[in-house]
Amino acid sequence: MSFSKITSNVFFAFAVFLSLLLLVLAFFQSNNGVSSFRNRRLASSSDCPMNFSVLRKFLDTSQNGRTANVSLDCQYALQGIHLVQAEYLRTDGLFVPPLSTAESCWDSYQDLVKDFISDFDVRSVCGFETSWIAQGCMNITTRSQFESLVPESSLQDVRRACNQSLLNNSPCASCTTSLSRLKASYLTGPDVGNVSDCSAYPFIYAAGSVNSFGPTDGGTAVCLFLLQSSSSSSGGKGKKGLVFGVVVGCVVGLSVAVLGVWFLWRKRCGKWRMRKKKSVQVEMSSISGLDSIGASTTLVRFTFEEVKAATRNFSRDNIIGKGGYGNVYRGILSNGSEVALKRFKNCSAAGDANFSHEVEVIASVRHVNLVALRGYCTATTSFEGHQRIIVCDLMCNGSLYDHLFGSSDEKKLSWPIRQKIAIGTARGLAYLHYGAQPAIIHRDIKASNILLDENFEAKVADFGLAKFTPEGMTHLSTRVAGTLGYVAPEYALYGQLTERSDVYSFGVVLLEILSGKKALISMTESQTWLVTDWAWSLVRKGRALDVIEEGMADLGPREVLEKYVLVAVLSSHPQLHARPTMDQIVKILETDLPVPSIPERPISLVANLDDIERSVSSSSGSGHLSSSAGYQPFTFENNNPSSDSR
Repeated sequence: MSFSKITSNVFFAFAVFLSLLLLVLAFFQSNNGVSSFRNRRLASSSDCPMNFSVLRKFLDTSQNGRTANVSLDCQYALQGIHLVQAEYLRTDGLFVPPLSTAESCWDSYQDLVKDFISDFDVRSVCGFETSWIAQGCMNITTRSQFESLVPESSLQDVRRACNQSLLNNSPCASCTTSLSRLKASYLTGPDVGNVSDCSAYPFIYAAGSVNSFGPTDGGTAVCLFLLQSSSSSSGGKGKKGLVFGVVVGCVVGLSVAVLGVWFLWRKRCGKWRMRKKKSVQVEMSSISGLDSIGASTTLVRFTFEEVKAATRNFSRDNIIGKGGYGNVYRGILSNGSEVALKRFKNCSAAGDANFSHEVEVIASVRHVNLVALRGYCTATTSFEGHQRIIVCDLMCNGSLYDHLFGSSDEKKLSWPIRQKIAIGTARGLAYLHYGAQPAIIHRDIKASNILLDENFEAKVADFGLAKFTPEGMTHLSTRVAGTLGYVAPEYALYGQLTERSDVYSFGVVLLEILSGKKALISMTESQTWLVTDWAWSLVRKGRALDVIEEGMADLGPREVLEKYVLVAVLSSHPQLHARPTMDQIVKILETDLPVPSIPERPISLVANLDDIERSVSSSSGSGHLSSSAGYQPFTFENNNPSSDSR
């Protein structure tokens, strides 16, 4: 055979080999290839300057074409927009695109979404108006405009907290805490719609301008936008297999390449069967709260058998707390870690879907002063009935209640520790009200729901539980949830619930921290006072320091102690609009800002006859009370609590 004929045959064989490889590549990458082609086509024809294709790594391709879950999908569709805006800020220095491109931006987003959710129009289903995607908080469009509104010291705090990997809870919590302060202090509105509101701007700024890893980094996306990459390891291995096939094929020819394709096909099928088998056998599995737009949390869904094993079949010896919702148990998981398990009572299977959704919303809220949620369990058994259980981190120092009102032999908390607990609790509540999306009203702030870690850092527990607990599982009635002594008057009497209902409860807890007295004080066998009325009676007489518990170690300066007493009395004022907001309280406690003047209080509901007669005959009702230290009416940025009280 001539050399030219041999060469011709070699080239022919090589051409056939390459054609087969291209077919294999098309087989394994058809979905991604078509999607990439569609993205390039859309990008070339669209006028939208934002790149929505960056969201593809956060989309779950295993559920393409599924039916929409409106509440979840709208929530995470919004988070997806925020991530795209952060990427736009990183590349172009702009928060929102020009208004003239709003329609094309929605079209680009819709083309992305329709591949994964059938019959789901983002704008109409979620109630977004076209212009909202191009209109932001306080008309801020550029990075420089945003930075001009925030003091350099606050920006430095954000850079220190957020310019690191946010993959773990601790750096994530530090970053989100610093961002919530920006919104509360400097981004006070107005908003246009809810797509690019003031609550989202700090997170967009941190991801697009501060964090060096960028918005699409796994840790940044999970922490700031609750979006998790859905790329699987098997996809990467498939690509490596193709590269390996090319190399081997070039060496040994077409037969080995075909064998490699057959091997890869068997390997992928084997992995699929193994994953399917594990999904049946493994009883504790990670669940996704995002469905198609990634996963917001890594909650664990425990089986009822695992919960029973962890609590020794709900042994009474393992009970560490009791409440209107049920008991709290100490438990040890199979990996040896200690947890707290809250077992709800009077449950039915009808509300499990809403329960699971609300659990995931709560689990997505991360803050150093909030108890972390690990997982949950829902089950129905023939003996125990229907079960709902929440699994949280166990705090080694128990609750604030244990230290204030536990064993009399226990050493009293010192002032520095009490001050730390008070500030930590205030920060946690402020984050729930102004940093969480959506905002969460706790509804049951009390000493037993303030847990303490090994460093006596306050962790607010049970936040949001009343929000997803069915009617009937409440403390006071089928309408009002809470605990006697802590519930705000307007909520207890009229069912009027606002963030300032939590403020009232915080004021009661703060008085307990300062005085060592419970929310309800037994003055005599026949008379019980609220600690709020008792403290007010002392403050009104100019004896604010008499509220402080005797024997407290390491007392601070008198003016600081008096300030805390006045904040507690003002926070627990019976009139709703007389109370400051939680972000204002944090500012007052952490800085030298003065306490606003305290409006006169109505006479107590449990006042005796002598008190009523003195109140009627008194002519000293001046209307406002200021402390002897000379505190002046307080003005907080653009909000003036003194004007609220009028």
